[in-house]
Amino acid sequence: PIFALKWNRKGNYILSAGVDKTTIIWDASTGQCTQQFAFHTAPALDVDWQTNTSFASCSTDQCIHVCKLGSDKPIKTFTGHTNEVNAIKWDPQGVLLASCSDDMTLKIWSMKQDTCVHDLQAHSKEIYTIKWSPTGPGTSNPNLSLILASASFDSTVRLWEVERGVCLYTLTKHTEPVYSVAFSPDGKYLASGSFDKCVHIWSTQTGNLIHSYKGTGGIFEVCWNSRGDKVGASASDGSVFVLDLRK
Repeated sequence: PIFALKWNRKGNYILSAGVDKTTIIWDASTGQCTQQFAFHTAPALDVDWQTNTSFASCSTDQCIHVCKLGSDKPIKTFTGHTNEVNAIKWDPQGVLLASCSDDMTLKIWSMKQDTCVHDLQAHSKEIYTIKWSPTGPGTSNPNLSLILASASFDSTVRLWEVERGVCLYTLTKHTEPVYSVAFSPDGKYLASGSFDKCVHIWSTQTGNLIHSYKGTGGIFEVCWNSRGDKVGASASDGSVFVLDLRK
């Protein structure tokens, strides 16, 4: 299986991560393999572009590699997680890299140092996914501070202020593992989806619950439309539904 697939911003390359332990940059116009990277010793679980030609990858092998097109070895390797690394995401400026793991920690890395900038320990079970807010320098919402959201099998979502490495809010309405989180385009709201069949909409400014919806199956993915007035969700029973937040 292929665990992750990402377009670069320019749209000329597609990046994939697979159970075969490799990551591949594909030429989007021809479908040909441009370069294969075989640095992990176990399945590659996630990838994220930093620039149009460089990216990070994470794996069951507990390592994170930063790779560049044309380079035959990683330009940086981050070690420190003690269990498989489930997801990685660059911040909007491509400066800080966040990672989350089955070791229950969330770590923030910088290309300027080998050890993590922050080691955030608060969740009591595996952290499945993370998302950066579309706020702060280099975004369309520069006056709001940058926030990182983490979703865990402990049924909670946490919002972090990364500069200081502190947890701002713990969002505790879900009763089952949380598989997906997504920020609204203006960064003021967060949608979360859980195996408890619920989609919750939260205020990122106060941590308050704004809306709740119950679907017909466990929620695996939530996303916003570009206007920020609708949330789409997909569920384990094969259903996809769209929530209109204006109603």
